Amino acid sequence: MPDPRPVLLTPALEDYLETIYELVRDRKVARVRDIAQARGVKASSVTPALKRLAEMDLVNYEQREYIELTPSGESRARRILARHQILVSFLQEVLHLPAEEAHENACAMEHQLSDEAMDRFVRFFEFVRSSPDGTPHFLRRFHDSLGLGPDAVHSEHCLGHGMEVTPHATLADLRPGERARVVHVDAEGPIRKRLIDMGVRPDVDIHVERTAPAGDPVWIRIGGFQLSLRKNEAEAIHVRSPRS
Repeated sequence: MPDPRPVLLTPALEDYLETIYELVRDRKVARVRDIAQARGVKASSVTPALKRLAEMDLVNYEQREYIELTPSGESRARRILARHQILVSFLQEVLHLPAEEAHENACAMEHQLSDEAMDRFVRFFEFVRSSPDGTPHFLRRFHDSLGLGPDAVHSEHCLGHGMEVTPHATLADLRPGERARVVHVDAEGPIRKRLIDMGVRPDVDIHVERTAPAGDPVWIRIGGFQLSLRKNEAEAIHVRSPRS
């Protein structure tokens, strides 16, 4: 997968790239008017941004045609979206901000989030998800201090699902057609960073589509897109049933 780091983008261009990614994911196509509507801007403002992204080889763009992400663009957009999603989870589940406010704040913060900060957020969720008693005591005390009441604290956005701490299967154990939910990523260094940038984080659903005869690589679907993993990467992703 192309490394997105050499391409330096402004926050505005990152927002455009993320919007294109989500449109392609949800609607299969992205057009100038769709991007303008999603961003709340005029269509005339979108064209210069698309030309700049095309110059960076992040999108394929021709006037009056659909916009497509290049492999580098898709990789970079997924990385941006991963940061957005983990920040939204933190702001909603830990700080209990309303959904709209959480998304607005995540949009403002995601552009400055370093790789190390992203990793710490993910490790935090891995730690909390592994609590045998659900939400750890220190978080319960914090939530109580917010004065939101038990219904809000134990809402669908609450951390800790009472998940038992038991040995989990890895993604490499799943067969084609099976689905699972990520528990944690048991890897360090470049492998861990690559998986996080791909959007592999706690509670994300993964669908195994097919595997090579020797189990390497493994093709998965995550966030509406197909990705391929090496066997050692699949073995590092610990998963559980999506129903648990």
